[in-house]
Amino acid sequence: MITALRNSVRASVTSVVRLFQTSTPQATEKFVHKRIPAPDEGVQGEKIIDLDSALKTKQNLFPTLESDYQLYNGIPYKDLPICNIRVSHNNTIFTLTEPDGKVRIIRSCGMEGFKNTKKGTNIAAQTTGITIATKAVVQGYNTVRVRVQGLGPGRLSAVKGLQMGGLNIVSITDNTHVSWNPPRARKARRL
Repeated sequence: MITALRNSVRASVTSVVRLFQTSTPQATEKFVHKRIPAPDEGVQGEKIIDLDSALKTKQNLFPTLESDYQLYNGIPYKDLPICNIRVSHNNTIFTLTEPDGKVRIIRSCGMEGFKNTKKGTNIAAQTTGITIATKAVVQGYNTVRVRVQGLGPGRLSAVKGLQMGGLNIVSITDNTHVSWNPPRARKARRL
């Protein structure tokens, strides 16, 4: 009786093990990866602005002589406040100024509470952009021009943060300094 019970337990254990081991996918099923886009789909956001169709419809994408006097919310373009964004690898600094250059609001990722290497991240830039945008809206600035200067991880996310904070962005200007006679490069790193 005991031997018969042991044999039935062993048989049930081996059958469970066999079922567990044979639960791999069958070779006859074809694996289809659904994350790979079709060749003609493109990348998301690639076709946000189609320049060819915009030029055909004569939209004013590029500035002209009359652009300075074009009204945005009743304010001429040349009199709109300017949000300067200074982006570096270590920090992102936002400055909201009047058109003549008087500073109204200044904020940086370090002032937001980000420390050390976290100051240079795109999340820090976006958070600081949201903060300065809400302060600007409270002070009565709704429509601004944006100037971005420098190269760093927070360039696009800083502008996105300004939009998320409630500011209307009329124009984005890249004001990054490009040196025609740069200093000598460092020597090549040995590996």
